[in-house]
Amino acid sequence: MSRTHYFHERVALAGILATIAAGFILGAMDALAKWLMQDFSTLQVVWARYFFHTLIVGMVFTLQFGPGFMLAKRPLLQAMRAFCLLCVTFSLYFAIKTISLADATAILFFAPVLVTLLAGLFLHERVGVQEWLAVFLGFIGVCFIVRPGFRELQLELLVALLAAIALSLYFVLTRALRGKDSEQTTLFHTTALGALVLTLLLPFWWLAPSMMQWGYLVLTGGMGAAGHFLLVKAFHLAPAPLLSPFLNAQLVAAVLYSRIFFNDRLGITFYLGALLIVGAGLTVWARQLMKAARSVKPAKQQ
Repeated sequence: MSRTHYFHERVALAGILATIAAGFILGAMDALAKWLMQDFSTLQVVWARYFFHTLIVGMVFTLQFGPGFMLAKRPLLQAMRAFCLLCVTFSLYFAIKTISLADATAILFFAPVLVTLLAGLFLHERVGVQEWLAVFLGFIGVCFIVRPGFRELQLELLVALLAAIALSLYFVLTRALRGKDSEQTTLFHTTALGALVLTLLLPFWWLAPSMMQWGYLVLTGGMGAAGHFLLVKAFHLAPAPLLSPFLNAQLVAAVLYSRIFFNDRLGITFYLGALLIVGAGLTVWARQLMKAARSVKPAKQQ
């Protein structure tokens, strides 16, 4: 094995490990938020998640690149993307206040499958039979978890589905921003708008935290920043097709945190539904790999 090949394998492994670590950190952030919402409103917890994330990212990037990185070339697109993520976070946190973290996260993972349809609609990407099959499988998986008609339909489960739809729009807008702004600019604007809006609204819902609670609120923002830093780093180290399956680490983390910290009982229908949703995501991923391979072959022949 050549040194170059060995180096590339080590770098790819580092990217995979960073992706898995990000999944567990972001899952822990959501678990901490669920616990904090026993004492604080959803708005105050989401504010902490956004405000301290923005503060940490802003300070780090200002030291590295100067304040100029904050200027976006496509501010409207950045604002639309940030609004979508704010909707995701609010919907997810509203849901996990009542339902299990595992249920909400599994439904949220329907988003990468929905991206296939939205990319066809807004970015004019071709949607084939396999993509439609993946969407169908993912939807059946969501039905296994929600179980309409077999248990009392909870509003929070539908809100989690709305979070998945908003997240898919967020992913599509992220694709649309590719090459328009730097990754540092996009990462900063991901939470900056939400931090500003929530800070203006906060006095209406403010509850004074204790010193210990302040530490936990800051930690939610720190975890968000760390998780996103690791994802950005991972996608610098390794190609997206290699890393995509390992994003499911966040769902594994959510299941573990639900069982360990909240003693949630997850039935067989949850595991079947989660398996179908993950399988649908992997089907889309495999389809993208095949498309990429076919586009490379003609280029090599030329």
